[in-house]
Amino acid sequence: MKTKVVNLDNKASGEVELDAAVFGLPVRADLLQRVVEWQRAKARSGTHKTKGVSEISGTGKKPFKQKGTGNARQGSLRSPQFRGGATIFGPVVRSHAYDLPKKVRKLGLKTALSAKQAEGKLFVWSDAKLGAAKTKEVVAKFAALGLKSPLIIDGNDVDVHFAQSIRNLHGFDVLPQIGANVYDILRHEELVLTQEAVKLLEARLK
Repeated sequence: MKTKVVNLDNKASGEVELDAAVFGLPVRADLLQRVVEWQRAKARSGTHKTKGVSEISGTGKKPFKQKGTGNARQGSLRSPQFRGGATIFGPVVRSHAYDLPKKVRKLGLKTALSAKQAEGKLFVWSDAKLGAAKTKEVVAKFAALGLKSPLIIDGNDVDVHFAQSIRNLHGFDVLPQIGANVYDILRHEELVLTQEAVKLLEARLK
């Protein structure tokens, strides 16, 4: 499938052939959901924590004698039924990450790229380079291109001036092709690839 290539000034710069094995797959919501859940689980900090009986400060002395008081028997003031006591089966510091087969992750990324292509929201640029970091200039260029919340994926390296120009813009992100991922692709309205990114992604995913 062919798609047109434009530059940052929205001028035609030829055409590029997109490989159907990477950009023409059927959209599977179940597969995308699996990969996104895997990514979000890996990103969780897992630092939630409550104190158990052994961590609560307080005496270990029996509150009152076992028999003769008319009250229920108690062994410690650090037990969960008392104010300031322990939490039973509370969260502990742990990793939420789990394994997902490499084939599934790879297919998920191809499906995400195909979904953007099917929606007509995948655009190809000749490059994403600027001579100087000018945010105002970049905003005007994006407005002319009709982009509202794009994820720009470049080649192996991202142009420093371009990255500096968009870093303060809400909803705009730029990544090298090795950082392309399903979650970021889906949460942005448009996906922009440079010609170098197209070539590298096809070589990586085919």
